[in-house]
Amino acid sequence: MLFRALAPLASTLDRAVAVALTGRTSSARRRSESESLGPTDRIAALADIERAYASAEPLEDVDRFFGTPRVAAPKLVRAGTRAVRGATIDVFDARWPSRTETYLVDVRDRFQASTLAPEAHARFYFAPGPARPAVILVHGYRAGQIAIEERMWPLDWLLHQGLDVVIFVLPFHGARAKAGPPRFPSSDPRVTIEGFRQAMDDLRGLVGYLRERGAPQVGAMGMSLGGYTVSLLATVEALDFICPMIPLASFGDMALASGRLVGSREEQLAQHDALERAQRVVSPLARKSRVDRDAIVVIAGEGDRITPKAHAEKLARHFDSELVVFPGGHLLQLGRREGFRAVMRMLRRRAIVA
Repeated sequence: MLFRALAPLASTLDRAVAVALTGRTSSARRRSESESLGPTDRIAALADIERAYASAEPLEDVDRFFGTPRVAAPKLVRAGTRAVRGATIDVFDARWPSRTETYLVDVRDRFQASTLAPEAHARFYFAPGPARPAVILVHGYRAGQIAIEERMWPLDWLLHQGLDVVIFVLPFHGARAKAGPPRFPSSDPRVTIEGFRQAMDDLRGLVGYLRERGAPQVGAMGMSLGGYTVSLLATVEALDFICPMIPLASFGDMALASGRLVGSREEQLAQHDALERAQRVVSPLARKSRVDRDAIVVIAGEGDRITPKAHAEKLARHFDSELVVFPGGHLLQLGRREGFRAVMRMLRRRAIVA
């Protein structure tokens, strides 16, 4: 009852932050190569992008676009230990080569110039002894600082439940970011597409490493932009479970809701559809899931005003999966414990944890 009473506060906080994250001033629009365009020119530019990535079809042939997966060989540096209810967990920082070669040649220089270093980053939390089932945690937009992620996620609880844990850092975030706002996602859809292509290569390599290390099952959980990322990963890689939490499902939906599209309502809807088609190659809704429907739990916040519940509902429909809704919002996640409990019920039902 208390969480539901405080839910309006969570929504108010989300609205204020959403303006800072997605709002655009008129001067910022003028400086942006893509957002300075009028409706007709913008739709034409998006159509050009759609045609540029047409060679990625058929999308179900995932290696055609994302490339052949490579098992990561991370360099591990001990970062200490973590005491979890009497158990000692080994902590390592990991880096491994990240592919920055783009699918489109004409965006390569711009994309690589924005990259701090061609390395993937993660932090590993491994219990001593044989490898346990592993979960990869993926953060949201403008996040990825390990010290913060350790507090955003119920890290000790996951470890205590019998999982090894990996906190993965998205391209252009955390230790992989240059100064200023992240370059990914971008107002240029091509940069966004190439960023997800890079992230998929990083994550597929990480999944391969965890399996080779002996993990009997490997899954992923992601918040917000991370929820989009693990949902996309589920259509590219046969994971054992996933949990998108307060996820983004559609850049077109977000652009429309946040006023990033211009012109009349009809013109905005046309831009929305054009953006969806242009970014289809990295949409989690464009391919069938490679994860069993009973191994997916989508978690939404009733009061979420940054990636509203409709995004989670869209993913749950696509995956034909369980949807759990907690009272709070995107940032003030009041009542989110029930979502994590649902994930644990799923993991026990599938005998991934005891």
